Amino acid sequence: MTVPHSDPAQPVEPDRLHRLAAAMDEAVGTLAAVWGGTPEASVPVPATQLRVLFIVERHGSINLSGLAAELGALPSSASRLCDRLEAAGLLVRVPGRDRRVISLRLSRDGTLLLDRLRERRRADLAGVLARMSPSARTALLTGLLQFHTAATEGKATEGKAPDEPADVSRPA
Repeated sequence: MTVPHSDPAQPVEPDRLHRLAAAMDEAVGTLAAVWGGTPEASVPVPATQLRVLFIVERHGSINLSGLAAELGALPSSASRLCDRLEAAGLLVRVPGRDRRVISLRLSRDGTLLLDRLRERRRADLAGVLARMSPSARTALLTGLLQFHTAATEGKATEGKAPDEPADVSRPA
């Protein structure tokens, strides 16, 4: 895989952006293979249910409508996913003051499952990072942080790279 060089101060022609995107696509595919390399047998729920757990974790508490919207699913489909996760002891439904409003939260077992999965993923990533030079690790982190910033800030910062990487001391 060749990585075309790009200077953020210079405008980039569409063909060069396409080559950069192709190189990134290949690299991200490798990253996803390492990141997702945890044996499926060690994760007791299918990927869609795991996604629900990560969404609920990110919000801390979310109602069924909000979850369905994030999943791009019908509320009835999201409810069935939650039924399975609740039966597995990974999710709890918490009634609010208004009994019609139910909040979804991770159970203790749900939190432990995500923690174990995250630990295994981080160990797998650390194994690959250990085989990289310190300067390559720093460049990778800087690039990923700038990519994250560009992707989450939207059109307002398109084409601009941040001057410094974000704070990496906070836990993911």
